[in-house]
Amino acid sequence: MENDAATLHCPICQADNPLTNKFCQQCSTPLPQRYLWVVGDVSGVGSPGDLLADRYLIINPSVVLDTHPGLPPQVPDLENIQAIRPYLRLIPYRLNIPQIYGVVHLPPGYSPSELLLLEKPPLVVDGAEPNISLCSKFTDAWQNATSMRQLNWLWQIAQLWQPLKSEGVVSSLLDTHLLRVEGSLIKLLELRFDPTQPPELVQLGEFWQQLGKTAKPAIAEFVEQISNLLIAGEINTPELLIAVLDQGLRDLGQTQNSSIHIITKTDTGPRRERNEDACYPSSGTIVNKPPHTALAIVCDGIGGHEGGNVASNLAIDTIQQQVQELTRLPADHVDPAIVLADLEKAVAIANDKISQRNDSEHRQGRKRMGTTLVMALPLGHEMYITHVGDSRAYWITPQGCYQVTLDDDVASREVRLGYAIYREAVQQSGAGSLVQALGMSPSSSLHPTAQRFICDEDTVFLLTSDGLSDFDRVEEYWEKEILPILNGGKNLTDVANRLIELANTKNGHDNVTIALVHYQVKYTEPSVKIQAVIPDSTAIPTAAAVVRPAPATPPATNLGQPTKVLRKKAPTKISNLPLTIIVPLLLGFLTFWITSSMRDRLFSNPSNPIPATNLPATTEQPETPQRRSLDNLAPGWVIKINKTIPLEKDTSLQPNVYLKVDNRQNDSVSLRRCPVKTLPPEVAKLFAAPIKLEYSKLQGLEKQGTIEVLQANSDNPCEFPISDDLPPAPNTPGNLNQ
Repeated sequence: MENDAATLHCPICQADNPLTNKFCQQCSTPLPQRYLWVVGDVSGVGSPGDLLADRYLIINPSVVLDTHPGLPPQVPDLENIQAIRPYLRLIPYRLNIPQIYGVVHLPPGYSPSELLLLEKPPLVVDGAEPNISLCSKFTDAWQNATSMRQLNWLWQIAQLWQPLKSEGVVSSLLDTHLLRVEGSLIKLLELRFDPTQPPELVQLGEFWQQLGKTAKPAIAEFVEQISNLLIAGEINTPELLIAVLDQGLRDLGQTQNSSIHIITKTDTGPRRERNEDACYPSSGTIVNKPPHTALAIVCDGIGGHEGGNVASNLAIDTIQQQVQELTRLPADHVDPAIVLADLEKAVAIANDKISQRNDSEHRQGRKRMGTTLVMALPLGHEMYITHVGDSRAYWITPQGCYQVTLDDDVASREVRLGYAIYREAVQQSGAGSLVQALGMSPSSSLHPTAQRFICDEDTVFLLTSDGLSDFDRVEEYWEKEILPILNGGKNLTDVANRLIELANTKNGHDNVTIALVHYQVKYTEPSVKIQAVIPDSTAIPTAAAVVRPAPATPPATNLGQPTKVLRKKAPTKISNLPLTIIVPLLLGFLTFWITSSMRDRLFSNPSNPIPATNLPATTEQPETPQRRSLDNLAPGWVIKINKTIPLEKDTSLQPNVYLKVDNRQNDSVSLRRCPVKTLPPEVAKLFAAPIKLEYSKLQGLEKQGTIEVLQANSDNPCEFPISDDLPPAPNTPGNLNQ
């Protein structure tokens, strides 16, 4: 049912438009049609056709349409942060998990007092008069899928298992109502918290055992074998499960014939004098190759006339040479862990070459040259995407356009740490500032993101610098400009030229570089049946090194080797950081830090700790770092507190306290609390004051589970980018860059 009086307001000129319009009838701006999933039921507060909060048109009891997409949504109350934290922490998996859009605050007397709205849920919008329906249930779509897609779906579930378990929501993967499919993607409607006894892999095996009955003949025995191994406990870790599925996919992939078509384009843009971007193959080149001989790279140089173009070209040349060996691997010899390690090694070498040149030319601070990076490497049935910075990769399928990289900027970091929802974070001062790029520091402090995707249908990957991606231009124009590639309606050259034109006319503030990678598949069901093989457990990577199906932002770099905030995105409209984030933290800890006699009682912990090794999609450096513990405690390491502890004078420490180790002498450990960068100077000095604790006391607290030493790749708020681009703290003059 549709309200004839309801209109869709243009996000630019705010003109009223019919709900069916794709473009504003007044200014021709594309009109976002954001259908949102309601966690709960709106039937008690409205009927289809009614407007909630004067903007959300009720489509059915669980779906609404935002009729004012240009206005920021209301954000959840701070006291409800625990209920939404899993969504925030799992933003690297937004391909599979909807993200928080905002809330609707209900009038007094309603329970709950607000409704949570999720964006990009698994919905199908059909026809000019939109008919909204849910995507198919996983269990319903299963029997009609190819064997390749069936294994692809199981692989994605296995990839999601550990991250969701860490957040206490893994039972969502066993709920047949929540588990949906959108083409080749597994999608969840929403997240459900686990019961007191969360499910284990045994329960996953029991679930999959039922699927074996309707699996395609080529994999039916394989699925049954895996299910039995899960139930028997012989497959007892997600990593081992993924390794077994990888082998099955590799066997199936040998029956899949694929071809790759690539075109690259770069342009200086109407407002720049120099093009600091670079790409591989060189601009205008068209490549038609088998998957194992193709590579595409886009770099966006940083440093202006000081050398941004030098950095981007140096990165292209170095990485292209390093990756050539990978393109020579036979399809049946591709080991994902080795490929990822080699990709990271290539990025590290490029980073150090640029960094060493900066050092040799005595470049410091903002005068150092650097570059962002995004590259696509197709190997067999997989596409490997690696990125650093804010150049992006998009995945275009017949079902949708998906941003598969997460910008290495301040806003994404705040969401990933659970501090703010994304649509709120991007409004904050400095939200678009980068936290890492190639060449700004040694590779020991660089954390590239690498991930892989199973390609079981024709698809297009778009790599682009922010000259095109700013202002959501890809999201606005993908359906009209890029999707026709998949049905033969447009060729790569015409699409590439059109995207450059859109970047220059709709944005125009920066250089623009793109690479289009068209992956075509010819697949027939194999006649042979594959078997499950359990690999040597010593060859299985740990949870921290497992490649994830969705991207992640790298963990913040240790303050001992700070990563520079390299730049701001000029087009982003920003506002001051809200006190709602700073004040609760300040009030909870101020009394303790002023009272030095309490310093030996500092330790507490979040009620739902998240092991750092389970944070998704950020891959390890080529050499696995030594595991950190109190036994080998060293300066610069971070200790996380685990349980709220009452203090003297009716005070207490709340969860999520982090302490950074300054030094250790005999039985005394000197630490400092973090974060301090966004606090007023007089308070920051108190928080940064050294704290002396007995080493033996720390050992006792660790045995009790009260504290933990964070690993090298863990997320924590102790790491802050340092540069003149840092936003000032609320109610304080200037920047706190000391």
